[in-house]
Amino acid sequence: MTPPQLVVHRDKELMAQAAAARLITRIVDAQASRGHASVVLTGGRNGNGLLAALAAAPARDAVDWARLDLWWGDERFLPEGDPERNVTQAREALLDAVPLDPARVHAMPASDGPYGDDADAAAADYAAELAAAAGPEDHGPVPAFDVLMLGVGPDTHVASLFPELPAVRETERTVVGVHGAPKPPPVRVSLTLPAIRAAREVWLLAAGEDKAEAAAIALSGAGEIQAPAAGAYGRSRTLWLLDAAAASRLPRALYPQASA
Repeated sequence: MTPPQLVVHRDKELMAQAAAARLITRIVDAQASRGHASVVLTGGRNGNGLLAALAAAPARDAVDWARLDLWWGDERFLPEGDPERNVTQAREALLDAVPLDPARVHAMPASDGPYGDDADAAAADYAAELAAAAGPEDHGPVPAFDVLMLGVGPDTHVASLFPELPAVRETERTVVGVHGAPKPPPVRVSLTLPAIRAAREVWLLAAGEDKAEAAAIALSGAGEIQAPAAGAYGRSRTLWLLDAAAASRLPRALYPQASA
């Protein structure tokens, strides 16, 4: 487990802009070293805010979009094109504005796709797609993503792994169907903690006073079953990107020198 690093920004707008700049740099570095990069996107207001900031960033053209693989950490199991689906929101915020290779945009199955309303079958399909993309150098059933981003919910959930529910306890499968989620819609598809931990870097995004308690709990030694965000960490780096409101309940000792 890599100890988390914290960066605290003045407000959510600055946080989104700085995170977007950080992501551009990380993608460009990965493409320079290996020829391609892979990123796992997150939805929600912070994930979509980052994508919108990236779309507006002058440096976005430094990315070779055709050599970027995009995956998702979770998805609402709704029909294709539903405005609540993470992929729909990501397309509106960024994806439709950049020259991606459609074959490298790995959206999770929709509820009107080939598996119908069977979220577990859809999850198994996504797990198979991840396994097919993993190479020998990844040492596991999913690619070693360059950056995997997660929003943190007020209840400490990440992806669609909610406290105490079966999905957060999963140790074998990389993708699961989620049933009975405490926030709508109740049926979802989500990466599990083992898949999340395959990433080289995991970035957790939290902005707003309503995320302050969750951040404090997750960063104060809570268990991952009770606080899933506490169990999300990367192989080489775990980065918490917060605004001042979300960091307001953290012990001051956790603030790094680099916070701004």
